[in-house]
Amino acid sequence: MRSTPIGIAMLNDEREHVWRRNNPENEKVVRQWAEVLSKELKNRDGSAPEMIMGSQIITSVRTAQKVGEELARAGVKQVVMLYNVWDFPFLAWPFLNSVGRDKPVLSLSNNNGKFPGNVGLLATDGALRQAGICTHRIIGEIDDPETRKKVVDWLRASQALTTMRNEVYGLYGGHSMGMETGYFHLVPTLKYIGTTVRQVDQLWLVKVMEQEVDEGEVEKGFRWFEEMLGERIRYDGKMLTPETLKQQIRLYLTMGLVNEKKGFDFCGLKGQRELTEHVCLGDVAEMLMNDPYDWNGPKEPVVCATEADAYAAVTMQMLKYISGGLPVLFMDVRLYHPDLDLWDWCNSGNHASWYAARSDDPRENFAKVTFHPALEFYFKAGGASVEFDAAPGEMTFARLGLWDDRPYMVIVKGEAVELSPEERKRLNSMTDPTWPHVHARLSCSFEEFVSAFPCNHVLGVAGDYTRSLVYLCEISGIAPVVLGPEGRNRTAPIWEKI
Repeated sequence: MRSTPIGIAMLNDEREHVWRRNNPENEKVVRQWAEVLSKELKNRDGSAPEMIMGSQIITSVRTAQKVGEELARAGVKQVVMLYNVWDFPFLAWPFLNSVGRDKPVLSLSNNNGKFPGNVGLLATDGALRQAGICTHRIIGEIDDPETRKKVVDWLRASQALTTMRNEVYGLYGGHSMGMETGYFHLVPTLKYIGTTVRQVDQLWLVKVMEQEVDEGEVEKGFRWFEEMLGERIRYDGKMLTPETLKQQIRLYLTMGLVNEKKGFDFCGLKGQRELTEHVCLGDVAEMLMNDPYDWNGPKEPVVCATEADAYAAVTMQMLKYISGGLPVLFMDVRLYHPDLDLWDWCNSGNHASWYAARSDDPRENFAKVTFHPALEFYFKAGGASVEFDAAPGEMTFARLGLWDDRPYMVIVKGEAVELSPEERKRLNSMTDPTWPHVHARLSCSFEEFVSAFPCNHVLGVAGDYTRSLVYLCEISGIAPVVLGPEGRNRTAPIWEKI
C-alpha cells in the first residue's frame, strides 16, 4: 500500500556540557520510537511507512539546518518532533524552515520531572503555534500503550492526507442521476486535501472491454465464482446468465486496466444509466475492486465508489489508509427502525464481500453470499446483484460534505449488529432482499444523525478509527462533526477556538 516517509528529529539544549551528557539517552529514545512505530504502523499487506531519523540530536543552528535538509532530501511528508529534555525553543525554526513548513507536525514528549521534555515541548510548540503553525501534541511515555496508540492514530491520519495529496481520482462517467452531492468539487478538494480528478467517459470502458480484456481471465473469474457460489448464483435465463455475469467480470478487468494505464489511485463508476441499461450492472465489478482478493489471490483493495460519488470515494480512500488497508463499505442511508434503534443500510452495489464474514479467506465470505438477478425495473442490461448481511462488529462510519463550499466530515462510531435469520429476513424484505445489508446501530440518536448528515451515501470501515479521522480533519482544515458521546467529549484544537 502506498505511504509517505515519516521524519523523526529531537531538539536539545544548546550548552555543550549538557548535550554531551544527555545525548546518548536522547539518541536511544529516538531509535526506540522509530522501532515502535515501524512495527505498529504495519499495513495489512505487510508494508509500512519509511522512518527517517535525523542523523544528530539538534543542539545548534547548524545541526538544525543539517537535520532539516536531510529529512527534506529524504522526501519526508510529516514530522515527529521529539522532546526528551529541556531544549532551546528557537532551534525549531532553522529545522522546520529547512524541512518545510507545509509538513504536518506532531510534538511528542515524555512526562518526566527530572528531564522535563514536556516543558521543552510547550515552549517550542508554543513558538510554532503563535506563528500560525497548526501542530498536535502528545505527552506520555513510550511504554504506555495509550500514548503509542495516540501517536499511531495521528500518523495514520497524516499518512492518509499526505499520500492522497498526490493521488488522482478516476471518475468514470460523471455524477449519476443528477446527484449533486456526488460531484468532485474541485477547488475545495484541491485546497484542503490535494487530490485531483480525471474524468473519463464510460464509452472508454466499453471500448477497452471489447478490445483489450483477456478472455482467459474472464473464464478464470467465471469458474472461480461458480466454484465459490454454486447454486447461489441464481441464474434466471434473462437478467442473470453466464454471459451477463462474464460481462460484469470484464468490467472489473477493464477498470483495473484503465486505472493502471491512467495512473488512477481510486475510482468511481457512474453506472446508471448508460452501463446499467446497455452494458451491465456494476455490482460485481465494484465488489471485486473493493475486496482484498480475486481469483488470482490476495490483492490490495482499490476503492471504487458506485454511482461515481466522488466525495464517497474520497472518504473511502481516507478510511482505507487510516485502517491500514481494510476494505471499505459504501451504503445508502436507507431505512431506520425506531422500535429497534437500528438502521438498515443497503445499496445495489459496492459492498465488498469481505464484510460477509470479515475473513481474508474468500471461501468463508462467499459461503454467505448469493448472486441474484439484477432488477429489470432499474438495470435493463442485467447481471448479478450481490446479496449478504454484513458480519457483526465494531464500525466507524463517515462522510465528507460541503457547507457553502467549505468541507466538513460527519464521523460516528457504531456497529454492525447480529440478528436472527428470521429478523434479518423480515427487515430486509422492507427494502430489497436481493441487495447487501448492514444492520447498523450508531452511538448517536436518529435526530442527531439526520440533522448533520450531508447526503444519502454513508461509508464505513471495520474498527474504531474516530480519533484518526478527527486528527485527519484537524490537520487538513476540514471541520470534523463527530456525533454521539465521542463528539461531546472531543477537545477542539486551539485554532478552532479563537
